[in-house]
Amino acid sequence: MNNTPGVALPTIVTPGAGMRFEEWMVATNVLDAIERTQQRCGDKTAITFFGTDPEASPRKLSYTELVDGIARTANAFRSLGLQRGDVVAYMLPSLVETQFVLWGAATAASALPLNPLLKAEEIASLCRAAGAKALVALGPLPGTEIWDKANRVKELVPVIGALIQVGGENAAGSADVHLLADLLRSNPPKLAFSDLPELDDVAAYFHTGGTTGAPKLVIHSHRNQLAAAYGGAWAVGASIDDVIVNGLPMFHVASAIFCSLAMFVAGAEMVILSPAGFRNPQVVVNFWRIVQNTGATIVGGVPTALSAVIQIDPGDADFSRVRINISGASLLPRSVAEQMEQLTGKPIREVYGMTESGGVICIDPVSRARVMGSAGCPIPFSEVEARTLEGTSASSRSCMQGEPGVLVVRGPNVTPGYKDAGQTAALFTEDGWLITGDVGYVDATGRVFITGRAKDLIIRSGHNIDPAVIEECLMRHPAVADAGAVGMPDAYAGEVPVAYVTLRQGLSATEDELLAFAKATINEPPALPRRLFVVEQLPMTAVGKVFKPALRQDCAQRHLLEVLQGEPIATLAMREEPGRGQVVRIELIAADESCTHETRQRITTNLKGYLFTLEWTTSQASPA
Repeated sequence: MNNTPGVALPTIVTPGAGMRFEEWMVATNVLDAIERTQQRCGDKTAITFFGTDPEASPRKLSYTELVDGIARTANAFRSLGLQRGDVVAYMLPSLVETQFVLWGAATAASALPLNPLLKAEEIASLCRAAGAKALVALGPLPGTEIWDKANRVKELVPVIGALIQVGGENAAGSADVHLLADLLRSNPPKLAFSDLPELDDVAAYFHTGGTTGAPKLVIHSHRNQLAAAYGGAWAVGASIDDVIVNGLPMFHVASAIFCSLAMFVAGAEMVILSPAGFRNPQVVVNFWRIVQNTGATIVGGVPTALSAVIQIDPGDADFSRVRINISGASLLPRSVAEQMEQLTGKPIREVYGMTESGGVICIDPVSRARVMGSAGCPIPFSEVEARTLEGTSASSRSCMQGEPGVLVVRGPNVTPGYKDAGQTAALFTEDGWLITGDVGYVDATGRVFITGRAKDLIIRSGHNIDPAVIEECLMRHPAVADAGAVGMPDAYAGEVPVAYVTLRQGLSATEDELLAFAKATINEPPALPRRLFVVEQLPMTAVGKVFKPALRQDCAQRHLLEVLQGEPIATLAMREEPGRGQVVRIELIAADESCTHETRQRITTNLKGYLFTLEWTTSQASPA
């Protein structure tokens, strides 16, 4: 470690009264921020990378090597003709090279992190929307389809001029396919261009689909990312003594900003938990050993990951270096939080953010006592308010202290909008606050509490039910591994609560038993689940959130098939559309036009009390 006398090591200081954001965060772009750390502690480990086998010796990278790799990658992009304003897309697992590509693209052009699990056609659509001119992808390897998808995307998006291969078997064969390893060797470790990005230039476009509609490309300026990174690092007290474990994918904002960039600006060490992160079963099995062997001080993940690792017996693992547990991406069940704290002996603090806020809005800060269930306080230079509901969005009226409403936020971490300006209007209030879509409240001390998503509220005869009430209850049952509660359509009440649960391996519980448990525990009668379904697996997003739209569609479909039992229906499908709500597409089996007309009228009458949009198709009855 470089420890020059008289040169302070990276420390994120508390901003003083009246200080401007640019005075507190002095970096001018992302690479500048990382270079400032490198100049002070260049030989210190920046990244520890575990391959597919957690038992093997990890690869270690110093801050000097990290900055060199970013600079070489940025130079490589420029050597391929890319300029500021161009977009470099990547389809990569969590690798050291992924860090080079993300920050190198942000320096030379702009980055487009992509979820490799998406279909090639979906990835192509995102590339077209962003105007991507280069695509970086994992080379061909047994058991992966990323390289095949990348080639298909390049066919579908002709404007992509360069395909860059990272690792894998040698597939480069044409003039427009390049090996990243060769590009890194042939480019210098110092930037070969001078038109460096400024704070309000675009660093990246992160795609987010929310819960409905087509994915949106969120603009991340260097200002947004640095505000979230410096704010996150300050809130958790990150320093050169810290080691954080990162099991999230690098197309997700939490992995890129909080788990990576925030740690880099503080001089901490970031441990990559294999290319697949928590999706690698060996990472889960060996998690506590990794925590011990790396000397991790910041331990955490999304709730589903934490729910898995707390089931692993840590044995005699030494947690003496752990000083803080972190959870984010979705609401953390209290039972999981309590078990995590019991295992490590350290408090768990929640991180609240969204893609549109650089990934960080609030953190339960280490400077204050931990409050279970609180998202903590807004990061420096950011503000959060609760606004009264107008439908499922935010009005112009602020809520009283402790009064729940739709949370809105403003600050330098907030995106200027979506790449498609037409999608941006609904993102902000009239007075310029970002509408998060989350329901919560701010207490008298300024702490923020999240209770759910506005669109996930279950509204039963005008009574707003927070699904977290049901999920928290069911998660306390010893047999329940995970739970999700949604509203099932009801002709009288609009919707009624239902719950889906998965069970822990080796344990059993019937639906009636779980409903009785809920009835004995939930004190809010309207929140009692009308029905409960035990399923093998809950639908999840790529970062471990329960995907509520799929549950809403499933329970609506189950209910309608029961209501319409006996009708000549070939298929019944549900989907959610912005502005149309639940759309029901019914395929009728019809012998003739008259029969079809009568059936439609009968079904329409039976569904009169439901808030559905109906679509019809027909198929001919099979001959006798």
